[in-house]
Amino acid sequence: MNYSQRIQILSDLGNIFRHINPEFPVLQQAYLNNNWFTIDMQVKAIKAWGQLLEKENLNRWLKPYSLSDQTEVKTVLIIMAGNIPLVGLHDLICVLATGNKALIKPSSDDSILMKWLIQELVKLNPEMSSLINVAEDHHTKNFDAVIATGSNNSNRYFEYYFRTKPNLLRKSRNSIAVLTGKETTEELDQLADDIFMYFGLGCRNVSKVLLPQGYNLEPMIVAFERYKEIIHHNKYANNYTYHKAIFLMNMAPHLDNGFLILKQDDLIASPLSVLLFQFYENANQVVSYIEEHKNDLQCVVGNMDNERMIPFGRSQNPALNDYADGEDTIRFLLNAFVQTNTITN
Repeated sequence: MNYSQRIQILSDLGNIFRHINPEFPVLQQAYLNNNWFTIDMQVKAIKAWGQLLEKENLNRWLKPYSLSDQTEVKTVLIIMAGNIPLVGLHDLICVLATGNKALIKPSSDDSILMKWLIQELVKLNPEMSSLINVAEDHHTKNFDAVIATGSNNSNRYFEYYFRTKPNLLRKSRNSIAVLTGKETTEELDQLADDIFMYFGLGCRNVSKVLLPQGYNLEPMIVAFERYKEIIHHNKYANNYTYHKAIFLMNMAPHLDNGFLILKQDDLIASPLSVLLFQFYENANQVVSYIEEHKNDLQCVVGNMDNERMIPFGRSQNPALNDYADGEDTIRFLLNAFVQTNTITN
């Protein structure tokens, strides 16, 4: 399968995604498998991928790499996370776009959607069945490189187990937002999306906000009201009730709007249903904070003049070249196999 054919198939998959609707049976199956994957959240995720996979977007993204038809196809093991719908799709697309085979280990939380999209790819071109295989576990040895996403604990295991293979290993990261007090109502609404979309389960979800000294929290809390119905989701409500009880028993100072707990804290990672906040005195403090925690941050949302920052509302709408952990997956694949061929030859 040549490069043009691969891009066409990915574009055709995007067309399928753009026509998804809440009545698709696979969405209900995925929800029954994982109740965090509500129909609404699945549709949002799939339609977002539909826009990304337009042919023009694919070509613009891949043009700088000057990809060509592979003379030697390699197999890449992809160990996927499952915290939000189709979170492992970007890695699969990178492997296919570079002309390699994918051996995927989906998360049990996202196995339904991943297997469905593989079926759709095979329908588009039966040759895809030889390019994508599903691994029963990650102990297989029939692969040439690995991309693995997991927790900090699993990452330590990955580092040891995959030490002899070219590897791209990702561990837990979190995202923050930096507010100045000059945000518009629209920007605060977009911040609410950055926090609440996918129930805050993604590494790109904002788990903490940095606020200027003297910041009035009320406009931000008012903007969050758009998501007040989130408390009716049983699993989210259980988390909210649990953490509220813990804070009350420990007499820990906090704010509570009925569906989100706000707590002043130096940490970055927050429990589900909790948003952390911390005050800063000047812009230099913000720059220092971002630099100090750069290896723990996935996204920094805000409108300050800082190269790390992305606009409000963008954290859950990444572009194709917004690589996880800032590691260029396409470049990793190209370099990994150049090194492999050099060693082999």
